[in-house]
Amino acid sequence: MGIHSTNKDFDVSSLIYYGLYALQHRGQESAGIATFNHDSGLNYYCGMGLLTDVFKDDQIKNLVGNVGIGHVRYSTTGKSKLENSQPFVTDFDDGFISIAHNGDIVNSARLRKELIQDGYEFQSDTDSEVLCYLIKREHEKNDNIIEVLETISKDIVGSYSLTILINNDLYIIRDPRAIKPLVLGKKDNVYIAASETVALDVINAEYIRDLEPGEIVYFDGDEVKSHILEIAGKFPLARCMFEYVYFARPDSIIDGKTVYEVRKKIGEKLYEEYPIDDADVVMPVPDSSIPAAIGYSRASGIPYAEGLIKNRYVGRTFIMPTQEEREMAVKLKVNPLASELKDKKIVLIDDSIVRGTTSESLIDVLKASGAKEVHLMIGCPPVISPCYYGVAMATKKELIAANFSVEEIRQKLGAETLGYITIEDLIDAIGFDREELCLGCITEEYPTCIPDTATPESYYKF
Repeated sequence: MGIHSTNKDFDVSSLIYYGLYALQHRGQESAGIATFNHDSGLNYYCGMGLLTDVFKDDQIKNLVGNVGIGHVRYSTTGKSKLENSQPFVTDFDDGFISIAHNGDIVNSARLRKELIQDGYEFQSDTDSEVLCYLIKREHEKNDNIIEVLETISKDIVGSYSLTILINNDLYIIRDPRAIKPLVLGKKDNVYIAASETVALDVINAEYIRDLEPGEIVYFDGDEVKSHILEIAGKFPLARCMFEYVYFARPDSIIDGKTVYEVRKKIGEKLYEEYPIDDADVVMPVPDSSIPAAIGYSRASGIPYAEGLIKNRYVGRTFIMPTQEEREMAVKLKVNPLASELKDKKIVLIDDSIVRGTTSESLIDVLKASGAKEVHLMIGCPPVISPCYYGVAMATKKELIAANFSVEEIRQKLGAETLGYITIEDLIDAIGFDREELCLGCITEEYPTCIPDTATPESYYKF
């Protein structure tokens, strides 16, 4: 989140808080808010855990200021620890700079090494701190921030949606390939940037538009200004397909596409490819698969049912060593409803399979609850390669689809049928041309170099 009010007496922290609350699904490891007040300067607070765990008591009341940024973290680059929480804050000129970053900088290791050689001392192991110091280093040569951002945009490779607070100035940036979503909204005299439109909805803000690829939005008094990076038109777009499949909330709109409608179409496509017409019910693995299950149900005429009840107060569960413990971990998240399962042939819809451990335990639980058959349909093609742009997927060695055939996976999971949506049908459901999407995790064809090949000459693919 990033918020700018033209009223210097208006405090933006509560709006940032509620907006981040709507974005909690994007990160549950830490949360933070930084604001600027003309009398007190920087006000900043962060901590580990969910937003409600971090901001207790009166912390929000102390974050006064008419401009600010906020972040909920899901670690990709850097460990899950307090030093890596965001926004990242450091001194800048006679004040401070603070950055909230969604994405991953592919060449951050090389850039970090250069900055260390130039005398910069790192407090964290995140690429967000790298971005801060790149801006600081370039600002020593040029005090025009837009020109500074132009210069560093030619050095950084990867995905980045950014809100940057430099004293009382807010800059909002989307990377030239538009890999990560970023939207702009308005509420009275307050402008809001957020990763998803749901953050605007919760504070009754008007959705204005998505940021353009490579766009910088900034403020000059009451005037909103825009600048497009010079490198923005030099290579194809690469919107992350996984945002539509899983990551974003279904009630968000990303680049004009309603996520709910995309997922519903995924379900319709799955029925076209894998019709199980003698099934009794269609069920989702809650919550991200609900729209796809509705799509499959409506296309097939098979009744939709909820046979798995989600415990909404459980975070991630880790892999347990024994089958009994694995089933217990699954039941912590979703509990089977035996009355809907007994003697039923079930079409089970899930958004994706990564390692396969959860799917295997889930099918075991369903069958132990009386399900006669489980036909598993997956709304994402086989994930065969890691993501380097901000989705913490497993290594290639751990990815089940990178190491086994679909039939072998079906047998391992214990499903009667296993059907993955095709890449072509997924692209059609999303509604963008293939050349406008990042499909790296399902094709191994990445829009930029990846860390193993991150040499200066290979940064950009034209």
